[in-house]
Amino acid sequence: MAEEEEEKMAAAGGGCCLRPFSCEQGLLSRPDGSAAFLQGDTSVLAGLYGPAEVKGSKELPDRAALEVLLRPKVGLPGVVERSREQLLRQTCEAVLLGALHPRTAVTLVLQVLSDAGSLLSCCLNAACMGLLDAGLPLSSLFCGVTCALDPNGAIVLDPTTRQEQEARAVLTFAIDSTERKVLTATTKGSCSVEEMQQCLVAAQRAADTIFQFYRDSVRRKYSKS
Repeated sequence: MAEEEEEKMAAAGGGCCLRPFSCEQGLLSRPDGSAAFLQGDTSVLAGLYGPAEVKGSKELPDRAALEVLLRPKVGLPGVVERSREQLLRQTCEAVLLGALHPRTAVTLVLQVLSDAGSLLSCCLNAACMGLLDAGLPLSSLFCGVTCALDPNGAIVLDPTTRQEQEARAVLTFAIDSTERKVLTATTKGSCSVEEMQQCLVAAQRAADTIFQFYRDSVRRKYSKS
């Protein structure tokens, strides 16, 4: 029912709107940083451990060794989770100043709580807020934006599961906060170069909204304390 209401809201806005956001940092006591991120009915919990002592085989002499673990809501991680772990790790490595903590390990654990579409972008957003909560040095922030191209070629931002299934192509971008550059991107389905450029422009505009949400969320957190 909630997903149908979100689809109606997206249709009313021509597909160029994001579902409501919610974020809470510092939920978990054991990790060095944690965050729960919600996009509509999609929610992910992130826990970050480190910098900590690293095993000899994984030790890197010039920077911190980053490991990302993505756990599905039910069952064991599969090929899809492994692929997303790699993209998440590459995104985090692009902004994490790991050279400041050589010969250490940083572990990011992402637990999927619910998946109602745009899961990868929600994971990216949860990861960024978890890194922030842990106080790790970053060159910039990043956010994830998912775009779907419907059969008519119209762009739908932050699509629901049904919209993803009906889409001709689904694209997810990880965008940095300083120059709105693409850190990583993944595509499922087929689209032209022009359509991909249009999706990128739409994602960069949506990123402004997400980064403003980051600022508001952190401001609320520290104003309470």
